Amino acid sequence: MNAIVKNILEKNQSKYVKILLQRYKPDILVITGHDGMIKKETDFRNVLNYRNSKYFIETVKEARNYRNYGKDLVIFAGACQSYYEALISEGANFASSPARILIDFIDPLIVAEKVAITDSSKYVTMQDIKDELRDGEKGIGGVGAKGKKKPDN
Repeated sequence: MNAIVKNILEKNQSKYVKILLQRYKPDILVITGHDGMIKKETDFRNVLNYRNSKYFIETVKEARNYRNYGKDLVIFAGACQSYYEALISEGANFASSPARILIDFIDPLIVAEKVAITDSSKYVTMQDIKDELRDGEKGIGGVGAKGKKKPDN
């Protein structure tokens, strides 16, 4: 597995995602950083009540609109307390945080690794990975994705 890491401020991620997709042509994209609900706000369905969810959402949109990928690109998006429902509705396969909790920094990598090492003839669901995550389906949720491991010849 070849991982390429780019440290890009959340507010700039949507500006760079197409360039990075063109350059590296990944099978899996992890969009993460820092997030959280703004103190004193309680409406978790308002994107303005999150520090960075709007940037993650825009980056998912940009990645899904990139002409060479469509649904073949597996996307994990979000961070601690992110606007989970909006990330999934914009096209992320997996996202954080359904229960608006703090997630373990390694959880996105666990999801990406599971998709990467699963045979391409199989579909990865939350049932397959929830026990490997610190907080299970409270911290990470998703609709699943086809594995990316190519069969050995």
